[in-house]
Amino acid sequence: MYDLEYPAPVVHGDQSDSPVPLIVALQGYADAGQAVVNVGTHLLQALDNQLVASFNLDQLVDYRSRRPGVTLDHNSIVDSDRMSLNLHVLKDDSGQPFLLLAGPEPDLKWEAFSDSVVQLARRLNVHRVVSLYSAPMTVPHTRPLIVSAHASDPALLQDFATWDSRMIIPGAASLETELKLARSGVETVGLTAHVPHYIAANDYPEATVKLLQAVSSTIDREFPLSALEGDQSRVQQQLENQMEDSPEIAQVVQALEGQYDAEVERRRRRRENNLLQPGEEIPTGDELGAEFEAFLADVADKDTEPGDD
Repeated sequence: MYDLEYPAPVVHGDQSDSPVPLIVALQGYADAGQAVVNVGTHLLQALDNQLVASFNLDQLVDYRSRRPGVTLDHNSIVDSDRMSLNLHVLKDDSGQPFLLLAGPEPDLKWEAFSDSVVQLARRLNVHRVVSLYSAPMTVPHTRPLIVSAHASDPALLQDFATWDSRMIIPGAASLETELKLARSGVETVGLTAHVPHYIAANDYPEATVKLLQAVSSTIDREFPLSALEGDQSRVQQQLENQMEDSPEIAQVVQALEGQYDAEVERRRRRRENNLLQPGEEIPTGDELGAEFEAFLADVADKDTEPGDD
């Protein structure tokens, strides 16, 4: 399923057995604005990295569903695009190591692939895995981009938007891997950037920036963002110019702004009215009854203390 590099690169920091985080950025499942693939590309281009393991794509990819480009030069075939699904070790801006699994999402053998990732995580002492997604949403580009999260531990969700309901979504190799990692005892976090649906087919650097910022806070690593932030400003200006040139586009964006602001207000009120702490659940009737009985017993003990009349 995969080949390990030999000699193996140093994966951990000063202590050889120290835990290391893993970022999973698989292209193809949910990647609106190309945010996920651009996270992987940016990190590999901007930071020192070494190959740790390479997956055998002949076992994992249906080339008929994502045919690689082939270059014809006049009458000869001279080149073919090469896809790769690799695990790298990188060092952030402060020299701290982390792992990155990036490449096309497998079409085949999800069970075997996810088992292999779990095996690698155990071998490399991975303590937390962050999987990245980017979904088209009915949100405007004129409001802050939201990153929502799901996790194996509710304590990891305190800084993110979360889903209020139970839902069934299409499966993915990365979701299957998350499930198996969590069951094996590894902390898992899934981060989803909410990209305006009318931009989903184009590169949207803001989604890449927001995902990287969210990852940074989740695994305590520092990433270079200045180049991406420059691209973000350029794209935002292009969108503003299009709104000025098209009243129809501006009207649609204004309607989305109204929906966005109403939802933000609804969530604010819900958060302020909720007396429970993050991760706490409403107690059951039996639990409330037990607490009340304990309270009454405590009151009775105080009423019968020695020295009382």
